[in-house]
Amino acid sequence: MSTEKEPLFSSKNLKLLSEPLGKSNPITVQVLGICSALAVTVKLKPSIVLALSVLVVMAVSNVAISLLRKMVPPRIRIIVQLVVIATMVILVDQVLKAYAYDVSKQLSVFVGLIITNCIIMGRLEAFALANRPWPAFLDGLGNAAGYGVILILVAFVRELLGSGTLLDMQVIPQAFYDAGYVNNGMMILPPMALVVVGVIIWVQRARRKELIED
Repeated sequence: MSTEKEPLFSSKNLKLLSEPLGKSNPITVQVLGICSALAVTVKLKPSIVLALSVLVVMAVSNVAISLLRKMVPPRIRIIVQLVVIATMVILVDQVLKAYAYDVSKQLSVFVGLIITNCIIMGRLEAFALANRPWPAFLDGLGNAAGYGVILILVAFVRELLGSGTLLDMQVIPQAFYDAGYVNNGMMILPPMALVVVGVIIWVQRARRKELIED
């Protein structure tokens, strides 16, 4: 029996990072986490902060559950998962209130709702409970990154077209407004987040034929 260990960044492990960015993206392929895409993507800054918060919570929670996987009785595993996620969310929320209070106020209850984010619960249940800590960590990073990329992309489009700004800085020249350009007020309405996500899904599936359902 071979005792050779798998390299930390083997092709199998690298897929845990790369696949959620493309063919198994949690939002555009698995259609999870849509609520936050609707709620926080009016502006780019809170979207970036929420994406980073989810990344920290998911990566650490995946590792914690992987370490506990052989000690937790199956009948209480969901409770344990919720406790781990809630602990991480509370820590992240306190850090945001201490160092980024304005953004914390903008995000309001949505940081707390990370606890019930179906992407995090799904990865804990489907992957962390059955794998070692390092693959679980990579899986958490990959899925959180896939979620965050879509969140930031949607916020980029909505803030640029809806407010003419990025990170609250004016990027559309005043000359455009003087010439008659008007910000698209519809872009700051929640339904437009679904429209932008729908366009991203359409582009992704047009480029990757294997994602098209028969």
